[in-house]
Amino acid sequence: MSFDTFKNILDKIPRVLTQVAFGIGDIDANPDLFEMFRYCRKKEIIPNLTINGWRMTDELYENLMNLCGAVAVSHYDNDVCLDTVSRLSKKLGMEQINIHKLLCEDTYESCIDLIMQYGIDVRLDKLNAIVFLLMKPKGKRNDLKQLKDMEKYKKLIKIAFDYKVPIGFDSCSAPSFLRAVEERDNFKSLEQLAEPCESDCFSSYVNVDGMFFHCSFTEGQDGWEGVNIVECQNFLKDVWNSDEVKKFRNSLLEKEKENGCRSCPIFDLEMK
Repeated sequence: MSFDTFKNILDKIPRVLTQVAFGIGDIDANPDLFEMFRYCRKKEIIPNLTINGWRMTDELYENLMNLCGAVAVSHYDNDVCLDTVSRLSKKLGMEQINIHKLLCEDTYESCIDLIMQYGIDVRLDKLNAIVFLLMKPKGKRNDLKQLKDMEKYKKLIKIAFDYKVPIGFDSCSAPSFLRAVEERDNFKSLEQLAEPCESDCFSSYVNVDGMFFHCSFTEGQDGWEGVNIVECQNFLKDVWNSDEVKKFRNSLLEKEKENGCRSCPIFDLEMK
């Protein structure tokens, strides 16, 4: 996305917006990235970023420290990820540094291994949390298998709790997480920390072309075309209260009525 497109979009969104979560692979893939961050700050909006940890430089680290509220490092290569976490959290003193780790059947053992590194590897001393992201059955090249085994999911959570490892989950995980911890004595406290899907309720996704989608995983799904923010005249009328957005929002709220928790109306993500 160009800076001009980004500025066009941000200027149309009401001032209730508090943060923008940017996602990028190699941090130097978009030359306008930090100009976007500065524009967010100018409008009193906090930019957050997910990176892969590769191709970092001293200047890039300084920019992240000065401009971002939080940074997440995706866990692909263990040393690259942990080195980046250490630099951001220990050397630069950033407090909201997380690891993003894909959770699926194929990565399950490496998720456990990552949990066990906390408290042992000094590079994680100042880590805020390991955040597990459920794998969605999407993408032509995606041959990974979803984690559907509730007992394995409970085991992962138990190990983290037993070893006092700070963990989190994406909102897609909330229904399964609540079921996994429902018998715990502190369930009521955990329930307060589990935010279910908030798409079109108080968050959204915008792709590089300025198309508004309910979340990044609805893009390209049958029945969901997206709404063009770049060409809209009134964000609340043309986008937030458009027929497509209201359709998704209502389907999400119907799930809440049925199950007591907002859950994805498109993908089957719950554990069995």
